Amino acid sequence: MAMIRSLSEARGHRGFSLIELSIVLIVFALLAGSLLPLASGQRQQQEELRAARQLEQALEALYAHAVVYGHLPCPADPALAAADAQAGAAACPREYGVLPWQTLGLAATDPWGSYISYFADKKFTGPPAPGAGAGFGLHTEASGEVSVATGGIKLASQIPALLVCHGRNVHQAWRPDAGRNAGGSVDEVENGKASRNFVDRLPDAGYDDLVRWVNPAVLKLRLVNAGRLP
Repeated sequence: MAMIRSLSEARGHRGFSLIELSIVLIVFALLAGSLLPLASGQRQQQEELRAARQLEQALEALYAHAVVYGHLPCPADPALAAADAQAGAAACPREYGVLPWQTLGLAATDPWGSYISYFADKKFTGPPAPGAGAGFGLHTEASGEVSVATGGIKLASQIPALLVCHGRNVHQAWRPDAGRNAGGSVDEVENGKASRNFVDRLPDAGYDDLVRWVNPAVLKLRLVNAGRLP
């Protein structure tokens, strides 16, 4: 009886066989494989939300700069490496470049490690004349045709300033090493040009830019409330 009991106990405590272990490992691999796309999608969504919040923060910083100084800051020189002391500093009378993160006290790069592109019309970046509260007036309009278009429809025009986060694919984005990424769809290339036409639309396989702009009415109203205008 003791021998039978010992054999039974040995059989009961033998553990998993190689076949059983293989099945368990296959199940775990299948589960991990099915969860990877979900985790990747959640991570991408979180990065996009962070980028959107970063752009909103940048807009508020631009409005605040205008309230304090009476004008919008000029873009920073995108061709300066991050180690340069002037990197991220506003460089007037430049109209095209990157967000002057050093001047505004903001993070240097977006969630994908690129600079945020920034356009600022020079009519809104000049300092106030002696005795004036602002460098522009209530009736000042951005020169040329600055617009954001979706399918040919104008979303906004006469924009004083505009921000472009070039997204996960980083096409046309300036990098902290002073280089710039090439490539991109027609719309992404348009957002990388030194022009006054920008594209804002729903993302797809060929477009993932995030675009935000300074509303001229909001800008002027804030300066009115601050006593800088009219």
